[in-house]
Amino acid sequence: MAKRDYYEILGVTKGASASEIKKAYRKKALQYHPDKNPNDKTAETKFKEAAEAYEVLSDPDKKARYDQFGHQAFEGAGGFGGGGMNMEDIFSQFGDIFGGAFGGGGGFSGFGGGFGGQRRVKGSNLRIRVKLTLEDIANGVEKKVKVRRKVQAPGTTYSTCSSCNGSGQVTRITNTILGRMQTASTCPSCSGAGQTIKNRPSDADSQGLKVSEETVSIKIPAGVVDGMQLKVSGKGNEAPGNGISGDLLVAIQEQKHPTLQREGDNLHYDLYISISDAALGGSKEIDTVTGKVRIKIEPGVQSGKILRLRGKGIPSINGYGKGDLLVHINVWTPKKLSKTQKEFFEKMQNDENFIPSPKMGDKSFFEKVKDMFS
Repeated sequence: MAKRDYYEILGVTKGASASEIKKAYRKKALQYHPDKNPNDKTAETKFKEAAEAYEVLSDPDKKARYDQFGHQAFEGAGGFGGGGMNMEDIFSQFGDIFGGAFGGGGGFSGFGGGFGGQRRVKGSNLRIRVKLTLEDIANGVEKKVKVRRKVQAPGTTYSTCSSCNGSGQVTRITNTILGRMQTASTCPSCSGAGQTIKNRPSDADSQGLKVSEETVSIKIPAGVVDGMQLKVSGKGNEAPGNGISGDLLVAIQEQKHPTLQREGDNLHYDLYISISDAALGGSKEIDTVTGKVRIKIEPGVQSGKILRLRGKGIPSINGYGKGDLLVHINVWTPKKLSKTQKEFFEKMQNDENFIPSPKMGDKSFFEKVKDMFS
């Protein structure tokens, strides 16, 4: 089932400002909030859709990638696109947007047994870089990587913080000349976690966590570009107590191909042929991202001619088909000649077949470049 456009979900245009996007999300989130729509699965779905749209459009980098590549910029790596964020994630990240509309700092009580406004901290994100060949990028690939992440040590137990009663915040009331003022700050006893350690094994840190190595599978869609960042939800560091795990952020690094050069979804290949091949024609074997193919060289081919192999490039990450492979013909002129070869070319120097006589149909270099980018 095709995913709905994020701008359509929030009811804003592409040119909407950050404040307009935030305002639109708050309106949708309050409209479909679980407390207002108890046991309503449709409202729950729309609530999650709105959060998914806001998570992308509120981040300038993600918004730019979405505007360029659409939903496929985030598919194949968990996160919202993979259904990785649940209701707890939404309230953990965006609870402040609801303000006091539902109490408890954005917490809710009508869904899944409720949270009672208790603060849930999120573990820190981890970042890794994955190197991909052009073949990996062209076909899509599943990578298994070893990640060292913090997890709760077995035997660690927690209790509700007595200073903040699990809210993660302490409230202070101060008398001023303007009246009584209430301020809230992070609880110093539990650092905002809402829980304190009751029992901790010797190999755990002060938060009851220890480092563990885990193999994580990352599905990378075809067509990704160098520098693109994918997200695997819940595979970052765990949080203490009943917190939410952070995410694993995967940066794509494209490795240089020995013979192919990438330009967007198109690929370029420089094919060097001899003067004999150019005059007589023939066939040549070249590299593609799906293996070697043999192409035909027409007799009399000119240096600078571009042969287009349609659909032999990189798949569009936005699902708009595949790019092309552009083969650039370069006639190789020998730098040294034998006496016999030199005599042959001296005889041919004034032959009419060897005198350049371009026709109107022969395009200049600049016209070829113009066609290549059109």
